[in-house]
Amino acid sequence: MNSFKYTLTLVFIFLLNLSFSQNATEQESLSLNSGTIDNQFEFLLKKSGNFKGTNGQPYEAVKTGWLLTLRKHVRDSLVKIRKDLSQTQAVVTSQSDEISKLKTNLAATQDNLDSTNLEKDSMSLFGIPMSKSGYNSLMWSIIAALFVFLLFFIYKFKNSNTITKRAKQNLAEIEEEFEEHRKIALEREQKVRRQLQDEINKQKK
Repeated sequence: MNSFKYTLTLVFIFLLNLSFSQNATEQESLSLNSGTIDNQFEFLLKKSGNFKGTNGQPYEAVKTGWLLTLRKHVRDSLVKIRKDLSQTQAVVTSQSDEISKLKTNLAATQDNLDSTNLEKDSMSLFGIPMSKSGYNSLMWSIIAALFVFLLFFIYKFKNSNTITKRAKQNLAEIEEEFEEHRKIALEREQKVRRQLQDEINKQKK
């Protein structure tokens, strides 16, 4: 019987140590100066001080320095996202101009081809005489090459547009998340101030 109790005690101690070690590892992985913004918010929430007021209502206290550090990190992230968004927009604009130029060149080449098809079988290109079939082959090759370049730049444009939309969505999500956490932190700070004022008033009485 004593052996059984001893075994149960060892198992209990092992499970308790395992739980403590897992909690310690999880807390060590969170940091206010590294990781994602979400992890930094998680660190702030876990490191907040918990206490109960005289009315039994729970409160949490957050260091002002931590809030300022987290606000700086969020602002830095927003600045970086806006910079990436601006650079992506510049790339999209540049590629749009290139696509427009290619379309113009393609239209001009097509007009040139249509006009040459109306001429005689014997014609010259840059002063070099050549047959109509050879001339048509050359012009269609140029058109094919331009069309390939056009498809390539259209693909690049769509890809850049997708990146821009994703960056805008990420920016909106981060701003929304920051606003939500800011409101929560403000509410907690107001609760703490009210609690402190209540305590001061009680001390005066």
